[in-house]
Amino acid sequence: MNLPFGWLQFLRKPGTHPAGTTKPSRGKFPLWSWFWYLLGASYFVLPLYATFAFSLQMKRGVLSFEAYTSAFADPAFLQSFGYSIMLAIFTIIVSIILVVPTAYWIRLKLPEARRPVELITLLPFVVPAIILVFGLIRIYSSPITLPFTAQVLLGSLTDSRYGTIILIVGGYCVLGLPYMYRSVDTGMRTVDVRTLTEAAQSLGANWFTIMTQIVLPNVRAALLSGSLLTFAIVIGEVVLASYLAVPAFGPYLFLLGQHRAYEPAALAFISFLLTWAAMGIIQLVTGGQEQGGGVGAH
Repeated sequence: MNLPFGWLQFLRKPGTHPAGTTKPSRGKFPLWSWFWYLLGASYFVLPLYATFAFSLQMKRGVLSFEAYTSAFADPAFLQSFGYSIMLAIFTIIVSIILVVPTAYWIRLKLPEARRPVELITLLPFVVPAIILVFGLIRIYSSPITLPFTAQVLLGSLTDSRYGTIILIVGGYCVLGLPYMYRSVDTGMRTVDVRTLTEAAQSLGANWFTIMTQIVLPNVRAALLSGSLLTFAIVIGEVVLASYLAVPAFGPYLFLLGQHRAYEPAALAFISFLLTWAAMGIIQLVTGGQEQGGGVGAH
């Protein structure tokens, strides 16, 4: 049936071109999206800016970095910060040794144990750190003997320096467990662990070789994410270090705030920068690996 050209224009759907394509509509400015984004950003940025501005006012009427110079010149700052870095390194090493084989074995042999283990790793979010440290002190402040005998299995850990380091590293491993386990488990989801293991075993590799040369290199970005999060937790932790009488950075910053005003603000700002730098490194490394993994998969 032949229709006039005017009828064809009338029958055409509104908003379409003669070729049948949809006419592009003007984009609307997402006002409410930007409003909530700026509101959330200001909630985090404004207190940080106020802390930074306050730290520059140590000299009346002059903006200077005198508070930072004074804080860095304190020998106790270097000692406490170095001590916390040492504890963070020990915590990261112990966490990797415990978490990576556990997550690997669960994904390879015991998938039914994944839910209970995930529940256990979330317990540090439920149990406060104060309860954890009192439990550690209550159990390990006296020697542990063999039941019904006087034979000592483990001496008091709170009476020696190295015993206290063992306690606090164990406590930090518990506090960082949710982040480390989640990071490693997420990293192993992107790797076909079973196929890699079977291929390595067919070539004669033992379990140590599989773990060190196959599993760890494939989850290095996940390990870096968990390690940096654990590092940030250890650097700013106060409760465990205070009750175990450890000269760490967290108690030093807390005690400094009881006697001075500007130096704690400067150190708090630096702690924020360290945490943000850790987050940026995580995003940079994991983002690059995801893109590389996508190219390799194709």
